[in-house]
Amino acid sequence: MKNVGMKPESYRIATASSELFAPPHCLQLLAEGNTEKGDALKTARIAGILAAKRTDELIPLCHPLPIYRADVDFEILADRVKITATVETIAPTGVEMEALTAASLAALTIYDMLKPHCEPDELMIGHCKLELKKGGKSHYKRHLRQAVSAAVIVLSDSVASGKKPDTAGRSVVETLTEAGFDPIHYQIIADEPLQLKQLIAELVQSYGCIITVGGTGIGKRDITFDTIEPLLERELNGLMEAARAFGQRRTPYAAMSRGVAGFIDRSLVITLPGSRGGASESMAAILPALVHIFDVCRDLPHPGGYE
Repeated sequence: MKNVGMKPESYRIATASSELFAPPHCLQLLAEGNTEKGDALKTARIAGILAAKRTDELIPLCHPLPIYRADVDFEILADRVKITATVETIAPTGVEMEALTAASLAALTIYDMLKPHCEPDELMIGHCKLELKKGGKSHYKRHLRQAVSAAVIVLSDSVASGKKPDTAGRSVVETLTEAGFDPIHYQIIADEPLQLKQLIAELVQSYGCIITVGGTGIGKRDITFDTIEPLLERELNGLMEAARAFGQRRTPYAAMSRGVAGFIDRSLVITLPGSRGGASESMAAILPALVHIFDVCRDLPHPGGYE
């Protein structure tokens, strides 16, 4: 089963449809709610809703999801009944299969309740398809329409001295590359406030997005927050609130992060934790918002000095 644990939750909706072809007298029974077994449409609606809620038990590799809405509607046409199922959730993955399963099982239920009234070749289920999906990767983009320059600064005494390799900063660079940021400047420095302040002053002249990795904790050498926060001209508190909320569901230590985000002149500066897990989780949480910010805000600095 695919791991969706690193995907942020978002509102998702899917609509699917199916059709059951039947002779006119059977369609009349549907309209009247008068089959031998009872009201077929009411029964099919209940079956479809139950199917949406239990899709993970029917299809082996589907994830169990909280279903916030499941509706099944019917339209009786000249030679068939059209079934439309709509399912909604807030989850890390979509509800397309839940909607398709609901539409399919509703059609099977109607088939079962009509078969005593006609010959087997007079009933046919067809055209089961996904009509609509919203939310997730297809709705909240994770790739820039146009490249934006970025800089990644890793703050760590031990990494800067060569005592251990950097993994957190590299994971951020990888995520930015996949999202279409280019060029990307990568630099490692020690936890020194003056050096960080001077470097930020240089980078805001050339890079639209500046991400620091490390120094957001509560230790005496965790100087990133105290250095960056006074420099911010417009804070974006929601970015780090989203990152901490995402991380808190995966580790109780996420609440200890003092990360901040905001603009210095025209550059967006974001401060991430120094652990690989903390940095990658934070990027997973904020990437859709990050892409949206730069897709709508094009007045950005560029390497080379052109405006």
